[in-house]
Formats: sequence, C-alpha cells, structure tokens
Amino acid sequence: MGNRVFDEQFKKMAVELSTVKGSVKAAARELEMDPSLLSKWRNDPRYNGGHIILDKPGLSEEEQKIRRLEKELKEARMERDILKKAVSIFSKGDWNDSGS
Repeated sequence: MGNRVFDEQFKKMAVELSTVKGSVKAAARELEMDPSLLSKWRNDPRYNGGHIILDKPGLSEEEQKIRRLEKELKEARMERDILKKAVSIFSKGDWNDSGS
C-alpha cells in the first residue's frame, strides 16, 4: 500500500464512507488503505465531526466518554513522564557556562 500521505479532507471523507458503509474493512478496501489507519481516524474527533465513534458496538455514550477520557489521561501521563525524564537529563548536563 506504500507510504501515502492523506490530507485532512481525505481523512474526513474516509471516516464518513466507513460510517455509511457500516464497515471499516469495506471502506478501507475500497480506498485501498490499511483498515487500522481508518479505524484510528474514526476515533479521532478531528475527522469524525467531533464525535467519538468507537468500533465496539453496544457501549453507551457514557462508556464511550469514559474510554476516551481514560485514553487521554494515559497519554497525558506518558507526556508528563517524558517531560520529567527530559528535565532530569538536561539538569544533569553542564549547561551552565560558569567557566567563562
């Protein structure tokens, strides 16, 4: 399938197509792309009209919101940990130019 670059409009159109078809796999096959990438776009409010479209049918709106918030919290914690490590690395270095 290669390394294709998709613009924002294409991503929105692909998400809409997958919703209309009712199948990520069918839409991805039609667009000749990886279904996992399309599934990722479906869960991204930037491409799905601001909605959370989870590929797990049967979840209530509240359960979907909880899953989204848990994912955001996990990502925020990872970002925080990365920043802590970066601060630690840079604070150990000899960044002060006290010798000049």
